[in-house]
Amino acid sequence: MTLAAALLVLGLVDSAFSGFRAYAGRDARIRKHRRNLRAAGRGFAVGAVLLTAPAAVAGLLLVTAADQERTYADLTAGALGYLLPLAVYAAAVLLSLAAYFTLPFRAGTLAMVIGLGPLTLLRPLAVAAGCLGAVVNGGGAAALLVGVTAGAAVLCVEPLVHRRWYREVQ
Repeated sequence: MTLAAALLVLGLVDSAFSGFRAYAGRDARIRKHRRNLRAAGRGFAVGAVLLTAPAAVAGLLLVTAADQERTYADLTAGALGYLLPLAVYAAAVLLSLAAYFTLPFRAGTLAMVIGLGPLTLLRPLAVAAGCLGAVVNGGGAAALLVGVTAGAAVLCVEPLVHRRWYREVQ
């Protein structure tokens, strides 16, 4: 169960960042900390709702499985395989954020441009690597189904937040 909790935390943090990204750069005000926090909260809330889908899929797979212990073992192996590539991706994002917040302004901005910009574009590939890791680690079709559902959920947060709250913001 700790793997599921780690994946949930990772998904919720990613959702908060997605909410922030949906808003970031769309407002020319210098002081917009409250708006940034609100945007992150909106992303978190949308992500929390969307991440019920993979939890429901996993629960349904466990309830309907002929061999629940085997299905649980497959889902656990898949969760570990899914978590490893995403943990590497999250570490790269955290390193880029740490550089942004600790380096002087110009160097921090450079870290943001060469770090977080490309990493944002690589999110779908990180999710795909997680799905591949779930299968390769022995999770099978059940883990792949949950992984694809979770990946679709986190990748949908930013477009949904943008469409709901920030479509008109320039």
